[in-house]
Amino acid sequence: MKFKTLIWDLDGTLLDTLQDLAEAVNHALRTCGMPERSIDEVRQFVGNGIRMLMRRAVLDGEENPRFEECFAEFRAYYMLHSQNHTCLYPGIGETLQTLHSMGVRMAVVSNKLQAGVDRLYQTWFQDTIEVAIGERPELRRKPAPDMVDQALKELGVRADEAVYVGDSDVDIQTARNSGLPCISVLWGFRSREVLEEAGATCFVDQPNDIITIIQQI
Repeated sequence: MKFKTLIWDLDGTLLDTLQDLAEAVNHALRTCGMPERSIDEVRQFVGNGIRMLMRRAVLDGEENPRFEECFAEFRAYYMLHSQNHTCLYPGIGETLQTLHSMGVRMAVVSNKLQAGVDRLYQTWFQDTIEVAIGERPELRRKPAPDMVDQALKELGVRADEAVYVGDSDVDIQTARNSGLPCISVLWGFRSREVLEEAGATCFVDQPNDIITIIQQI
């Protein structure tokens, strides 16, 4: 098996976090007297970190005089309610266990704040995934390669042994910037059409397909 390491995106790839994100967004908007957003709108807003999420959700973005208040309200609410509805996508748990038993090294890289990543990691992944990288002051957010580079460094593995797995156009760009091949999942936050436009060439419909792919490529 040429590829012995998987670098996973988090939201929309391993975990379905959309409902909790949407509820936090709308709590913040409602608290600040702003128009709320549909869950489909929030689906399109995620992927570049929570500040960008709220820039897209708030009318006029950071130009809105109440933006910082709204952003702070979102952060506070989401930290308390980030696991109300969040769950593993079907088949993810079993796939992670199988990969772990095969000796595949794994890490998570996410544009969530590190504290949020740590909480989700402790709940769902500490038995199978070794490293969890979130937004930190010293690392640029995806699609910059910094988080992937840090994950590879902490795992102690070479980039030519690794594959990136994600659900979005941001993930495709991240993999490209990191010099890694990318597997695009079709159960996440972006459609196949969006992924193809971003340059995706390798798709999976269900998690256990990833096991077959890394044994073949």
